[in-house]
Amino acid sequence: MEEVKNKFIVIKGHINGAPSESDFEIKTETISLSAIRNTSKEYYVIVKNLYVSVDPYQLNRMKAQSSSQSAISFAAPIIPGHAIDTYGVGRVVESGGRSDLAKDELVVGLLTWGEYTVIAHEEEGIRLLNKLDADVALPLSHYVGTLGFSGLTAYGGFYQVCKPKKGESVFVSAASGSVGSLVGQYAKLFGCHVVGCAGTQQKVDLLKKKLGFDDAFNYKDETDLNSALKRYFPKGIDIYFDNVGGKMLEAAIGNMNTFGRVAVCGAISEYTGGGRGANLDMLDVVYKRIIIQGFLAADYLNCYSDFISTTIDHLRNGKMHALSDISHGVESVPLAFIGLFRGHNIGKMIVQIAN
Repeated sequence: MEEVKNKFIVIKGHINGAPSESDFEIKTETISLSAIRNTSKEYYVIVKNLYVSVDPYQLNRMKAQSSSQSAISFAAPIIPGHAIDTYGVGRVVESGGRSDLAKDELVVGLLTWGEYTVIAHEEEGIRLLNKLDADVALPLSHYVGTLGFSGLTAYGGFYQVCKPKKGESVFVSAASGSVGSLVGQYAKLFGCHVVGCAGTQQKVDLLKKKLGFDDAFNYKDETDLNSALKRYFPKGIDIYFDNVGGKMLEAAIGNMNTFGRVAVCGAISEYTGGGRGANLDMLDVVYKRIIIQGFLAADYLNCYSDFISTTIDHLRNGKMHALSDISHGVESVPLAFIGLFRGHNIGKMIVQIAN
């Protein structure tokens, strides 16, 4: 095989509001393996993508301008017409300069929304791709979500940012999503009282019956979020794990206990421009001495091995459940991405590109 056809997803132009199908297109290119060999003197790797991640933060990269774009390399702007990088699992077709990335090895790391990923001339890109020592008892898709950056975000955010104590009350927004569903489970295993919110009754039932949340509610049924949180947390909130921002963050701050902690993981309600930003009561923050901290998964790479060993153990023993929402084929990437902003997913949104 000296040539392969590669279909991949691009944006046609910058997306400054809610994404739609018309914002995306599928391109096709021919990848010449011999040409890559001849021009890449030190490093190259060609990967057949198997599973790729679909994440809300990508929308901020697609905008003409966002303050997040200059914060870290993972959030760099996406250029219209160019391949879109993402986290994923694949199989090596061919490589040079990395003896550990032999043909047919499974790898995990920075891939693309496409059928193949080519990394050539980029030592940094090669470093972000690693051999996957997969646990044969676990599906490969787990390494994109629960055992990938979503899982590390939940683990690092809960244990390192929230600094929980047994018996504390924890509130998780977007609790049926890729990160929130894991945070709630970590919190229950730690010995906390956990309440989550979600956008449908089906998701609320799943949180309580499958994931073991102490309680959950549909925020769309609540006309007054502040009163709703008072009802679910009559003794106040010690930890709020925020995935949505906006009015929910305001209500949570209003119900926090003294010395409460807020881990700000995301603000999806504000990404599309349709919702207003949070207007916090700063007197509550000051007099209750509330700590509000934003963070990224990359901040906690130092606890990656602990995260992996702990989470695999919980999964094997049935103490945790990995929720995945898997679409099939590269053509399904745009709809999967759009679905994130319409509340369609339960758990981690993943696209399976190939078997």
